Amino acid sequence: MTLLTTRRAALAGTAALAGTATRARAQAKPDVKIAMLVPLSGPWARSGLLEQMGARMAVDEVNANGGIKALGGAKLKLMEFDAGESAEKAKDAAQRMIAQEPDLSGGFGCWLSTFTLAATEVTERAELPWLTLSYSDLITGRGFKYVFQCSPTAGAQAEDIVPIVMDMAAKAGGKRPTKVALVGDNSASSVAFYKPIRGTVVQAQKLDLVVDEVFTPPLADATTIVQKLRQGKPDFVLLQSTNAGDDKLLVEKFAEFGLTAKKMALVGGGGHWCQPELTKLTTKENLESVIVGLANWPGKAMADVTKRFIERTKEPWFGHDSLFGYTHVMTLVAGIERAGSADRRKVNEALHTIDITDGPARFFPDGRIKFDEAGRRVGAKLCVVQWQNGEPVPVFPEAVATHKAFWPKA
Repeated sequence: MTLLTTRRAALAGTAALAGTATRARAQAKPDVKIAMLVPLSGPWARSGLLEQMGARMAVDEVNANGGIKALGGAKLKLMEFDAGESAEKAKDAAQRMIAQEPDLSGGFGCWLSTFTLAATEVTERAELPWLTLSYSDLITGRGFKYVFQCSPTAGAQAEDIVPIVMDMAAKAGGKRPTKVALVGDNSASSVAFYKPIRGTVVQAQKLDLVVDEVFTPPLADATTIVQKLRQGKPDFVLLQSTNAGDDKLLVEKFAEFGLTAKKMALVGGGGHWCQPELTKLTTKENLESVIVGLANWPGKAMADVTKRFIERTKEPWFGHDSLFGYTHVMTLVAGIERAGSADRRKVNEALHTIDITDGPARFFPDGRIKFDEAGRRVGAKLCVVQWQNGEPVPVFPEAVATHKAFWPKA
């Protein structure tokens, strides 16, 4: 073979390789990106980390099962951002997210309603469909078109939790409660919760609101609160703190003065009341019998996912925050599949028209994902769990309940 022939063969081989690489690039499907913006630092970090665990598991499962099928098996990619410890930082993070990832198909977060309210101002302007577990009524009360609230709103939860608690007391054979106390912080979801409690719920249930105490988180000391509870002697206390540190301080101060949930019903609100971290921050005795109203909880039908989550993360249970991280990913995937596109506007249209009772819908007690015009999930129901023997277990509704509720006899 002459030198010229050798050179020609080499060039031909190089051209063939280049052509193969070009065809491979053309055939390679770009990743479908979704964003997660949750607190990964600061007082609410544990909640964000739990949500992250659920979301990562969902992404891995989607990809292991063939990726986005409507897009030829494109892989799902989770872009993670830290909302930090303030509304300002959450909003800044949302702005960075939009600037750095212009091809996002959708996203979810920011756990604390105050953060979600700030961040969704940014995502709405960017026309990025955004799912959230946050409770504040304002989130979907501003006329936004790209925000979807999967939880029952704080106002709806306030209207539901007191009748449920009253029914628990009646079924336990005790006397009907006549006095209630309200204790919580001034974050957005808590403020939304207080309005119907003070306005209509207490009167409708013929209750006397004997203590109404609001603080700015983090809580420094609960002594004054306990003193007011001892004077008011409520039959139950609605606790609207929003982080595990404040939960710990409250139950420990209550226990110090003999006001444990075994003697006076304590009713917390939100997933933070069910974090495994609480068993490390305080004793199981201080948590025993605490009732918690929240937006969702894995029930009897979720045993398979619960088992996978525990094996993967080594967490003791699969709870509210991780469940929403998992479910939000699956809901976005359902929207992308329905749209047949990764374009955020088409995904948003699909989410507005989606009405399913399978897939991610089975993770909700009502078994349905459909959003109304405001972006609120139709039929969203309150779940109630209770700390029993060192862990939170679902006691309401029947669709998820595995245990019966306990009401203090004293």
